[in-house]
Amino acid sequence: MAAVDSIVAEPASDEELIERICGNDYSAFDLLYERYFPRVCGYVNRRLGNRADAEETVQEIFINVFSSLDSFRGDAPFVAWVLGVSRRTVASRFKKKQHVTVPLEDSEANVPDTQLATALHGEPTPLEHYECTERIARMEATARKELSEEQWQLFALHHLEHRPVREIARVLDRSEDAVKSHLYRARKLLLAG
Repeated sequence: MAAVDSIVAEPASDEELIERICGNDYSAFDLLYERYFPRVCGYVNRRLGNRADAEETVQEIFINVFSSLDSFRGDAPFVAWVLGVSRRTVASRFKKKQHVTVPLEDSEANVPDTQLATALHGEPTPLEHYECTERIARMEATARKELSEEQWQLFALHHLEHRPVREIARVLDRSEDAVKSHLYRARKLLLAG
């Protein structure tokens, strides 16, 4: 009795699978899905921490991957492209989230924002933490690039050291209107960034 050697085919490369998908072989997408699902799922779980949101987001990511597959140019590894789609999808979910505003009573006016948020909502969710971290990074980059030294100084005195405009104007020998104008321009630049 002759033994028949079974031939094990090597897995198709990402590029081969993409080519097959573009040729309407949608079973190739299942292979890509199986290949990248654990990595994408891990990435999303680390950022969101909520299983239901994470599952929904992972599905949205793979829909985005499939629908924009023709934009993959192959300049970088496919895994980097998939994780880029993942990052953008997670970030867009943060942007879509409606933020609840809470009117401040006079007694709460002197409580720093982070303490107030923690007091009202408990500990921040992983989503809120990620969103805050991303926003701070964007604002810091914008501050370094766009703000003049004087604008940064005024912004830091007013928003980081919580000094009133009147005191800043007196210390820097400026009019209150000039300080307010510089603060307005600095905030506008930071929020646009």
